Amino acid sequence: MDHLVQIILLLAVAVAIMVIFQRLHIPSSLGYLLVGLVLGPHTAGPTVHVAEFEALAEFGVVFLLFSIGLNYSLPQLHAMRHQILGLGTAQVVLTTAVVAVLLWLAGSNPVVAFVIGAVFAQSSSTIIGRQLAEQGEEATPHGRLGLAISVFQDVTAVPFLILIPVLGAATGMDMLAGELAWALAKAVLAFTLVFYAARRALRPLFHLVAERRSAELFTLTVLLVVLAAAWTTHSLGLSLAFGAFLAGMMLGETEFRHQVESSIRPFRDVLLGLFFVGIGMLIDPASLPQIWHWALLGAVLLLASKIAVVVLIVHRSGMDMPGAWRTALLLAVGGEFGFALLAIALGAGVIDPHVGQIVLNAVLFSLIGGVLLIRYNHAIAARLAGANPRSPGPANQLAGLPPPRVLIGGYGRVGHTIAVLLKSGGVDFVAFDTDPQRVQQGRTDGHAVLYGDIADPELLAAARAEQASLAIVTVDSHAVALRAVSALRRHCLQLPVIARARDLDASAALVGAGAMHAYPETIEASLRLGATALRILQHPVVDIDRMLQDIRDRDYRPVIETPVKEVAQ
Repeated sequence: MDHLVQIILLLAVAVAIMVIFQRLHIPSSLGYLLVGLVLGPHTAGPTVHVAEFEALAEFGVVFLLFSIGLNYSLPQLHAMRHQILGLGTAQVVLTTAVVAVLLWLAGSNPVVAFVIGAVFAQSSSTIIGRQLAEQGEEATPHGRLGLAISVFQDVTAVPFLILIPVLGAATGMDMLAGELAWALAKAVLAFTLVFYAARRALRPLFHLVAERRSAELFTLTVLLVVLAAAWTTHSLGLSLAFGAFLAGMMLGETEFRHQVESSIRPFRDVLLGLFFVGIGMLIDPASLPQIWHWALLGAVLLLASKIAVVVLIVHRSGMDMPGAWRTALLLAVGGEFGFALLAIALGAGVIDPHVGQIVLNAVLFSLIGGVLLIRYNHAIAARLAGANPRSPGPANQLAGLPPPRVLIGGYGRVGHTIAVLLKSGGVDFVAFDTDPQRVQQGRTDGHAVLYGDIADPELLAAARAEQASLAIVTVDSHAVALRAVSALRRHCLQLPVIARARDLDASAALVGAGAMHAYPETIEASLRLGATALRILQHPVVDIDRMLQDIRDRDYRPVIETPVKEVAQ
């Protein structure tokens, strides 16, 4: 019963703080950190201590990486392999090396300096993913690249999980090399097991479950898959989160991806909150007066080193300077796996508790500063990149080309259809999409399709959008479409914008954001069916067209306000 009282207290404090933080538009992750600080053992007042709390909090990261894996299936990772594998490895190695060398030159023990460098090299997939989703930037080039690199960091953390305890035991180099080789072999084995099991079993399993038409059964199946994959990698001595990420990648290739993500979201959000509450409980405010200046200096070192490294490697990979700066600002934040590495180092005796408290607070300070950097990444990047940054990305692809008459945002099913119609009518256009595979398919189709986000002001300027005759937003995500319409309206006040909408509510929101027309798919399909029926019944085509246009001009009110009378049985 005592545990029940503590859980009620935890929920009450969390609700109170989160209501205030959401009203003030402060990121929820910082609110959960404050909950942990208030209810932690280092502050006055009640303390929450539930034995199973740490295990539950760990599953927050597990479900987060599963949902991230859903958005990075194998085909997508293969398309981005040069960016993710090369840039991800370079970011972790270079950041670890830069921080370690600077600390070593400042007088730190080489082993301690290396461990701190490894902790600082990690970025929070949790914070990056949440902030990008709240800001509607998850589908932007810098958003996808930043999140992909942060996810790959979780994979590169596996060697550190083996290396740090070995350093604490002071074993020889032969033993060290053997442990690392064994860890890599287990990672390959885990990937192979999950890959082949998923390829053979997941799609048939979910087809079987979907035929039952039970949301409860579907959710139970998702939980089974996540936990089974996590258990597989954990049994091999790897992290639970690594297995969940692999399972997400496999399911991301199936037609069930969106429903899976919807089913897992409530569990993910609650457990992620618990994870941050647990981190907040580690903070010891009594030690801050003695170490705050060292912790603040460490946070500056963490943020500055990662920003410098990421800008260098991302720009050299081909991204324009504004995009490189924005990616760097996303990745500057410290990470939850940094906390895990720090805990292992403390347990192995590699660093002493005093230094550990400094590093802990440095990462926490970076979380606060990093959230602000992510939130204002566009304004900061524009200032840092200068007024006329040279760009080898989409901007340079557009250089020298005449301004298109039509801009298309999104080259999915709808965007492709519109492109075919425009090309048949001899209308010049350029389409943008953030999916490399769609871009490649568009080029194969013979259409002018470029990689880029139509909501990016830098890209709109490079495309000379203000000289276009029309912009068409066809992306499937309502949040991304809303952001694109708003950006087009801000950048090109006179440019007509029409958009695709899922339903009437989405249509109203897009029109409110500045779209001239936003056509709801469901009602438009019904109108076309009705028009076809009237043509078959030999109604005059002119009258049919006039009726359809009248309905559209009146914002579909004639069809949504007509009451449907029940027919007596």
